[in-house]
Amino acid sequence: MAASPATRRHKVRRRADMSLLGGIRPPIAALSALLLTLAGITALGLGKADQDLVPKAVLTSQKHFAEDGAVALRASIDESVTDLNRTAGLFNASDPVSPDAALDKIGSVYQKWTGTAVLEIKSGKLLAARGENVPVTAVDTTKLREENGLSPRMVRLQNGETRLLSFALLSWEGRPQQLLIASNSLRFPGIALGQFRAIAVVDSEGRILSSDGIEEPEQAQSEFQRGVVKRSEKELKAFAKTAAIKATQHPLKSKEPGSGGFLGVSGSLYGTESQGDRAVAGYATLAGPEAGESTVATSLGLTVVAMVEVAEDPTRSAGPLFGLLAAGSLLVIGALAVALLLGTVQRPLIRLFLESRRLTRGDLTRPVNTPSHGEAARIGHALERVRRQLIGAPVDSTAAEGPGRRGRFGSRGLIAVCGVLLLAWSAPMLLLLNRADSTVVVPEQMVNDQRERTETLTDRVRRALNEGHADLVSVASLIGDRTSPDDMNKVLERTRTEHLRYESLYVLSADGKVITSAGGEPQQESGKLSTTEQQLILLNESGKEPVIAGQAEIPGRDGARVVGEFRIDFINSLLKRPGLGQVRVVDAKWQIIGGNTGYRAFEKLPDERLESFVAGTNQKVGMSARASGVLYRDGDGVQLAAAAPFVGGGAAKSLGWTVVSWQPASGLAIPEYSLQNRTVLAGLLGITAAAACLGWLHIVVVRPLRELARQSEALADGDRRTVLYPRHHDEVGAVVRSLELLRQQLQEQRKRDGAPATTISAGRN
Repeated sequence: MAASPATRRHKVRRRADMSLLGGIRPPIAALSALLLTLAGITALGLGKADQDLVPKAVLTSQKHFAEDGAVALRASIDESVTDLNRTAGLFNASDPVSPDAALDKIGSVYQKWTGTAVLEIKSGKLLAARGENVPVTAVDTTKLREENGLSPRMVRLQNGETRLLSFALLSWEGRPQQLLIASNSLRFPGIALGQFRAIAVVDSEGRILSSDGIEEPEQAQSEFQRGVVKRSEKELKAFAKTAAIKATQHPLKSKEPGSGGFLGVSGSLYGTESQGDRAVAGYATLAGPEAGESTVATSLGLTVVAMVEVAEDPTRSAGPLFGLLAAGSLLVIGALAVALLLGTVQRPLIRLFLESRRLTRGDLTRPVNTPSHGEAARIGHALERVRRQLIGAPVDSTAAEGPGRRGRFGSRGLIAVCGVLLLAWSAPMLLLLNRADSTVVVPEQMVNDQRERTETLTDRVRRALNEGHADLVSVASLIGDRTSPDDMNKVLERTRTEHLRYESLYVLSADGKVITSAGGEPQQESGKLSTTEQQLILLNESGKEPVIAGQAEIPGRDGARVVGEFRIDFINSLLKRPGLGQVRVVDAKWQIIGGNTGYRAFEKLPDERLESFVAGTNQKVGMSARASGVLYRDGDGVQLAAAAPFVGGGAAKSLGWTVVSWQPASGLAIPEYSLQNRTVLAGLLGITAAAACLGWLHIVVVRPLRELARQSEALADGDRRTVLYPRHHDEVGAVVRSLELLRQQLQEQRKRDGAPATTISAGRN
């Protein structure tokens, strides 16, 4: 049985009551809440003065400096132990030699140890020694066969210095077993300290095992300088104690989530202030090259501490006034936008909702209270025409034209006005205010750190290539007595397995023919290696990948030589240090050989001024400045750059390479850029809030409202066939349901007046 019109009207009224839970109110309320929240964030974020007298970027740079020292020290210790074991293995695979001959051969190839010695294990007798006296009395030869008996250990000398002892066995059939000992200090290889910086190695108890950068108090020329030295020593000891405590943390728990980077424990520390200078430090533990990987160096429990004194900046990047003004202006503009939406969209729609419900209840005596403009005015006038049709009153035919004219500036225009108001606040915040490139003060320490870290990186690459060439010299000296290609190949395979820096190793005859090889296919150009005396050479000048080769002549083999081709990935891995930006290794023609990020081999540097800067740096070689740092200010923003050529000794110097690094200052945690970032963030949040809420309002209310205006005018013009369906259960939907009830009443009225019945279309508009 079909429901009566009264029952249908009752159901529609109940749905209309429930529709007020959604509709036009939520987007306007959400916009108000978001603007209030954004105003609070703006007042706190932009109005908060920068209290740190030392920028965070300086602290972060000291942490990276300590990490560089830890990486260099770990690589040096592990490389030293590997070289000693490999050399002993090569001796053991050859004919027996005397202890003195063994130490002489080691000394001719490697100059990394302060002292070497050979002991007879059974008797403990010292058989030979070279260099600094090795503390052999600290070695208990009876415990060498125990687990980890040959592990390196630290020994403190009587003068307070610490030595790291490494061990390897020399064993030949028919001879007593001998112990090869190498002693080395725990000093950093090739760390560029610059001025006013100190770096130290600290054990797990916080004791300083070695330090660089602090002169002896008796060397100071004045009482003031002696006071500065004593203060630096005191600060360094305090930093060492704190760093040793912090080094006990788990590496994953010591960092912010998602920070990545250094695999060990690292951080920065604040010190005391004296005469406007603040002591700051970075610390880092020795960590393996891969996550979860342990090495000989990492088992020693050492921590690196790097300290420097920087001038404090008493000025602040911004006071509270800017943040308060920005928040206040947002409140005013937001209040205008919300008031406009309330007065011109929400209230007229709610008035229409109430008027339509009044008409469906049968209250037709009073005229419809019609809004003054927009779609609401069109719908209100249509309701008034329907009301007059229901009571049988004449309808003014000219009244239909008025609402059309008044509806030209509708709800879409009002939302656009609100968007323009909010954009007037957000766009300047996003694009104009607090631009830091023209006002930023980059701390001088950042330029110094960029230069010194680049110089340290250069020395690390140079030393790695020199170490590779030293390995080739060692292999060549030990391969001289082997005539069989199979015997040569065994030595090459062992060397390549122990040192992953080589892509391929091979023996080249005097006429340029490959006798035997290990690893990949040799890429040497015919005759190029045989005709040059360079120990390290770049074999190609074009192609997808540079081929860097080292060579060492085999004694007594008429010009035959051992050649090792380096993996370019090995060189690139040395350049991947955080906080330096983009790093490139370039040759003497400024062509790119390697880098820490994506690059194309043999291309030029991306900027002509960088080429000029590198050229100027190389002209300074031999003068006091070994590396250069510069701060660029131009249309491309503020940029730090540094370049350091290969100026140390060894075979790699002949390559004529330079390491250059650059990065935008905007990526550093400098107060001016931090304020700019917060300002841009506030502008983005303002645009996002406006777009989200106004877009929500347009989809949920404005579009259905425009469709409702069209349907209501069609109904008033006599369309009785189209059934009206609501899109949403909100205010607009309630008005649609009321219009549907009014349409049904008009149909019933037409039937009572004797008009022919009409077919109702069930289609949805």
